[in-house]
Amino acid sequence: MQTFADELQALRAQGLYRSMRVISGAQGSRVELDGRQVLLFCSNNYLGLADHPALKRAAVEGAALGAGSGASRLVSGTMDLHERLEARIAAFKGTEAALVFNSGYAANTGIISALVGRGDAIFSDRLNHASIVDGALLSRAGFHRYPHRDMDALERLLQEKGGKGRRLIVTDGVFSMDGDIAPLAKLVQLARRYDALVMVDDAHGSGVLGATGRGSGELCGVLDGIDVHMGTLGKGFGSFGAYAATSATIRDYLVNKARSFIFSTSLPPAVLAASIAALELVDSPEGARLRERLAANTALFKARLAASGFDTMGSQTQIVPIFVGPAKATMEFSGELLEQGLFVQGIRPPTVPAGSCRLRCTIMATHEPAELEQAADTIRRVGKKLGVV
Repeated sequence: MQTFADELQALRAQGLYRSMRVISGAQGSRVELDGRQVLLFCSNNYLGLADHPALKRAAVEGAALGAGSGASRLVSGTMDLHERLEARIAAFKGTEAALVFNSGYAANTGIISALVGRGDAIFSDRLNHASIVDGALLSRAGFHRYPHRDMDALERLLQEKGGKGRRLIVTDGVFSMDGDIAPLAKLVQLARRYDALVMVDDAHGSGVLGATGRGSGELCGVLDGIDVHMGTLGKGFGSFGAYAATSATIRDYLVNKARSFIFSTSLPPAVLAASIAALELVDSPEGARLRERLAANTALFKARLAASGFDTMGSQTQIVPIFVGPAKATMEFSGELLEQGLFVQGIRPPTVPAGSCRLRCTIMATHEPAELEQAADTIRRVGKKLGVV
């Protein structure tokens, strides 16, 4: 029988072994990593709110209520801060109600496995996040995957599959490893035509995309056509946790059916208070300025990479992949960049398909133009050295 140690060694040999790097201090554009200062280009802290003074003040005030909530929401773990945050999320997304979950993974697995089951059908983009896939498998509903962003293929599946049960179309709003956006206008149109619910995981779009930061649904003009808005509070919002923004009926249904909600101790007051502060900030003139700066930073960085001949894989957002291909070459590229003071993670299977490994660069509003130029120049220099371009 193969031992765990043998399996780990096999991962190392294939260039698929993973380990954690330790950051000391706050999450800024520069961080102390393993004892030295580096430029940070792999954080999802898109608006730079993780160390924003307003969020830190709110967290301190929330902590005055205690370090934890003490129980799950349905026992004694619902505090007024939970309800205040949910009301604020619902107002932000323009829905009747919202429900907070402890993480994006918990939200996706809980929502999907509650809404559909045996005899029902799920239609999922092939590049959806792993938590969506796991939620679909937990649900035991029929699971039908369509090629990435292919609405003709989705329509064929809707015509051929699903029977008489519930139908759920689920997609990432922004695809986290590619940086492109789901064709939500067409997807919503198909859902209405074929009597399906629409769920959008907008973890990487909420707070960032759209005229007011409402996310990919706002950007695509279909915010009110989405039945379940799933989003996280730990990326653009700089805090922690996740949510479903939806109708009052579906919210009540999830309270009674979503196992990851029912059987988890609820989020602590410091996190809830920080999340409320983040929503207020995103809705403020400062939030608008941060989104504008993020867009300008992204355009600058992409232009520098394009001038060097890199393939950024059709990215439409602040997530900027750089195609490499083989896993070992990707990790060599990432390691060499770190030696040069640039922290960019290599992405390998099972996160992406074999042969499509890439560096995943992420831009923040708090990056200075000089830092973006320095990063692009370092990537160009190392990429030429390794023969990537």
